[in-house]
Amino acid sequence: MTIHKACPIALHPDGAPLRIAAFTHPQAGLQIVKGTIEARENPAKAAARELFEESGLETKTAISIGESEDISEGQTWHFAICRVAPPVRESWQHYCQDDGGHLFKFFWHPLNADPTGFALPFQNALNWVSDHLR
Repeated sequence: MTIHKACPIALHPDGAPLRIAAFTHPQAGLQIVKGTIEARENPAKAAARELFEESGLETKTAISIGESEDISEGQTWHFAICRVAPPVRESWQHYCQDDGGHLFKFFWHPLNADPTGFALPFQNALNWVSDHLR
């Protein structure tokens, strides 16, 4: 059984260079936002929901850009561009309720930067997004 994950691609509103919201998880290191798509939930809406729950960023529009079964075994990752309203901070902290609660430290990761340092599925996801947004 395949698990479906929503992966919001929150791009910094200034647009140059392309930067995506990323964070440091206190136990699992560098990541980008992703979460499980709930039953009968549209992947783009799930991405907007996950972005808000994990980062506190509100999505103005969410547009699906594709999916991949090559990010993490047994999972299909659904990617959506989530446009957030300016102004945005360059870094921020957000307390996420998931898994008993965690304080995530967010920053804007340049999409053309080497994803080394991110956990492997997130490296794969960043490479997928970089390849599809060129």
